[in-house]
Amino acid sequence: MFKSKIIISTIIFLFFLIITSIIKNKTRIIEKKINNLNKQIISKERDLNESQLDFYFLTSPAEVEKKIKLLSRNNYFPIENSKIFLSFSKFIQTEKNFNIELRK
Repeated sequence: MFKSKIIISTIIFLFFLIITSIIKNKTRIIEKKINNLNKQIISKERDLNESQLDFYFLTSPAEVEKKIKLLSRNNYFPIENSKIFLSFSKFIQTEKNFNIELRK
């Protein structure tokens, strides 16, 4: 009777020891993946912030004018205010009016 209890307790102990080791290794692998993904997210966020900064800098009217003067041989003329649409619906309405006038 005493031998059977020792054998059963040893088997249970070994079983839990192996299971614990397997779970620990899997969690370590998952933590490494999470850490790598966090590094990638930080890198992408930094790239996004730099891209937004570049976009805002390069699309400012003064910067656009400088670039056009440097790169273009043609004279640059700003768009007249009457040609700038404040909303997409105004653009569609103007397009419809223009198409109706062309049909006449």
